[in-house]
Amino acid sequence: MAQYLNDISRTFSEYLLIPGLTTKNCVPDLVSLKTPLVKFKKGQESDITLNVPFVSAIMQSVSDHNMAIALAKNGGISFIYGSQAIEEQAEMVRKVKKYKSGFVVSDANLTPDNLLQDMITIKEKTGHSTFGVTEDGSPDGKLMGIITGRDYRPGKDSLDMKVKEVMTPFDKLITGEFGISLSEANDIIWDHKLNCLPIIDKNQNLKYLVFRKDYDDHKENPNELSDEHKKLLVGAGINTRDFKERVPKLLEAGADVLCLDSSDGYSVWQKETLEYIKKAYHGKVKVGAGNVVDRDGFLYLAEAGADFIKVGIGGGSICITREQKGIGRGQATSLIEVAEARDEYYERTGDYIPICSDGGIVQDYHMVLALSMGADFLMMGRYFARFDESPTRKLLVGGNYVKEYWGEGSNRARNWQRYDMGGSDGLKFEEGVDSFVPYAGKLKDNMDMTLGKVKSTMCSCGVTNLSELKTKTKVTLVSSTSIIEGGAHDVILKDQRNS
Repeated sequence: MAQYLNDISRTFSEYLLIPGLTTKNCVPDLVSLKTPLVKFKKGQESDITLNVPFVSAIMQSVSDHNMAIALAKNGGISFIYGSQAIEEQAEMVRKVKKYKSGFVVSDANLTPDNLLQDMITIKEKTGHSTFGVTEDGSPDGKLMGIITGRDYRPGKDSLDMKVKEVMTPFDKLITGEFGISLSEANDIIWDHKLNCLPIIDKNQNLKYLVFRKDYDDHKENPNELSDEHKKLLVGAGINTRDFKERVPKLLEAGADVLCLDSSDGYSVWQKETLEYIKKAYHGKVKVGAGNVVDRDGFLYLAEAGADFIKVGIGGGSICITREQKGIGRGQATSLIEVAEARDEYYERTGDYIPICSDGGIVQDYHMVLALSMGADFLMMGRYFARFDESPTRKLLVGGNYVKEYWGEGSNRARNWQRYDMGGSDGLKFEEGVDSFVPYAGKLKDNMDMTLGKVKSTMCSCGVTNLSELKTKTKVTLVSSTSIIEGGAHDVILKDQRNS
């Protein structure tokens, strides 16, 4: 006989949070949502700490470079989807790392003898509007001047003019000395009302450019997630097939963390992939793994060297794995068991391995429930697919704007590696659907509202950080009738459009 589990497979909708004592410290402005992303030892801190507990799903319809930039600016991190050519994924990673900020290496440069047409060609290719003019056209050559889109008149100035005829020459530039701090560079920018400050060494060689817009952007996004060089953090998805070729290209492009993308992480293929990467890179590369739904799966990947572990099978809004294969478990039940295993593992080994709740989020309060049940952070697809920054089309369907959203197991994505069970290549049957989600606008506006709800809920629970949420919050099961009671009932709702 099969082994039977007596517990019921439960979802987040079957639970509610019990209010705790709200003290004077329990105000949203004092709530911290910082959380570890990767494994760390007792008494130490994680090498990567998220400022908000959100990561975007490893999906074609969710996580490209635009989503990664927007989410990192707001405190989370994206894992750029791996179901694409290696070079294309690496280029997306590269775009995120080049986006910003602080001391920027000038990767689009000209010589004084280049033509205006050369500048326009590079501008169209890269999207840059400011170019260093160096003696030899290299990123670190002797600085001769700066040219921007404001230095010539489109349609009036001849495209055969040389750059040196219209650029701002070196003797009229205000520059910063190599070695100054970013704060000092920003002070120079503000004092002299500059848009760009070139940083040069004692031999006049160009080292970096510092932009005023980056300073303004950072002030507007105080939760921004960046490294010591003020570059945004970005993750990337990998599979258990071509990881030996894919991983080095992603790391070369600047990926800060990797994650194995699979519908079922409790497999020997994930173990072998983790062990290979840890050995090949001397343990320095951070790699998440999953997905699992129980203690055994967690411990298997923990022992294999995973830096974080994803929890959830079949709970995604576009996932039909449970329907197709009868495989999975309610997200709440999965998370509770894995969190207990994580805590026991931490006590036994001194290694804290963060867990990621992946799937099952329908309402915003489910996010707080998932975090209270032990998740360190949440991976979401549908939530982010609704925004301007997702890579899909916005369409008008039935009088309403929607965004396309499809699963990695759908025929559209054909990400067979995610559902790989060994054997020959190819997607044997669908485990995801092709769908629409209601269009919601900009990521920042929506996340600000969501995070406001999360913080307010935490205050009602009497906690001000995620560690307290895990240890002090009380959670209760609800009946079907109390779920009805929790919504609007026994009233006639006004038509919102006419109110």
